[in-house]
Amino acid sequence: QVHLAESGGGSVQAGGSLKLSCAASGYPSSSYCLGWFRQTPGKEREGVAVLEHDGRTDYADSVKGRFTISQDYAKTTLYLQMDSLKPEDTAMYYCVADFPVSPCCYGDAPPSCFNHWGQGTRVTVPS
Repeated sequence: QVHLAESGGGSVQAGGSLKLSCAASGYPSSSYCLGWFRQTPGKEREGVAVLEHDGRTDYADSVKGRFTISQDYAKTTLYLQMDSLKPEDTAMYYCVADFPVSPCCYGDAPPSCFNHWGQGTRVTVPS
């Protein structure tokens, strides 16, 4: 059974940094796509970043150069390092997983590509 649990959200001033974590388990190590989505009230969930089992990463254009997705060596925790935060980054952030990896494993993939979701962690960047 896949288990995803996010942590690390909070409030940070514009220009600041925050690192989200996702404790991930129950997915096959041979072929997977892990990622982060975000959602603000009244808007659709949007893809932020993905990481494939072979180490390939991809990002939505809105966060390229500012956000970094990574995974620990044991492959039990997924991270999202967020730098140079902007008020428009304010959202609920969700950890997601899909396996085996599919052509959907790209930065701004639609939510329907991922079958497994965490509960979310809130990030607020006041304007």
